Amino acid sequence: MGCEQWREVLSAQLDGEETAEERETAQRHLDGCADCRAWFTVAAAVTRRVRTRLVTEPPDRTEAILAAAAPPAARRRWRWRWRPGAVRRGRLVAGLRAALGLLGAVQLVLGLAQVGRGAAADHLHPAGQHLWHESAAWNVAVGAGFLFVAVRRSPPAGLLPMLSAFVGTLLLLSVNDLATGTVGGERLVSHGFLVVGYLITVLLSRPGLRPGGPAPQRQPVPSRWRFRADEVDRPLRVVRSEAYPAQAADRRAA
Repeated sequence: MGCEQWREVLSAQLDGEETAEERETAQRHLDGCADCRAWFTVAAAVTRRVRTRLVTEPPDRTEAILAAAAPPAARRRWRWRWRPGAVRRGRLVAGLRAALGLLGAVQLVLGLAQVGRGAAADHLHPAGQHLWHESAAWNVAVGAGFLFVAVRRSPPAGLLPMLSAFVGTLLLLSVNDLATGTVGGERLVSHGFLVVGYLITVLLSRPGLRPGGPAPQRQPVPSRWRFRADEVDRPLRVVRSEAYPAQAADRRAA
């Protein structure tokens, strides 16, 4: 082994990473090599100086940290200024829910009253009696749905498809019956409660009127799963490890 390899062993000895055998062989080399002995003396002194030097006191960065923390406080004040808007939005939602609950109760009463009038009417045909009861059941169901939306805090998005189809079809048929003169004005007035309740349900389903609720995702999240059958596998790159000088010297010595 040359002096460079022995100095690597001596450097490991200064770091406390040598073995007992390396310590003995390195000491025998130091006894016979003046250059390595001088190098080891200087290296030991430098190592001792680095390990025993005084630890300087770190600078005080309190002011810099407080200055960096000032913008979040400003943002909190900005949020506080806009908090009355959130309060007004909450009051609007509460008012809409109260109105929807009242309309649901009215619609429920109208449906039950329709059931009573159908039972009292003896002149109706059995098929017409069933259609009358079916219409009453729809009114009762819509009223119960309005009450359900008014009581719960979740968005009523699940009821919109059914209500939209029902209200749209009812409006078209009502216009046709009004044009042909087969419906009275008091019956159309009763449909107004249904239309107003439907509009309130649409408003309550908007993301801006959900205080604290998550907004619906506008774009679907793409799936990360992929079918890898058509992909070509990349060849692995073989990296050969380079031998250290000490290992190369040991191999040559062997």
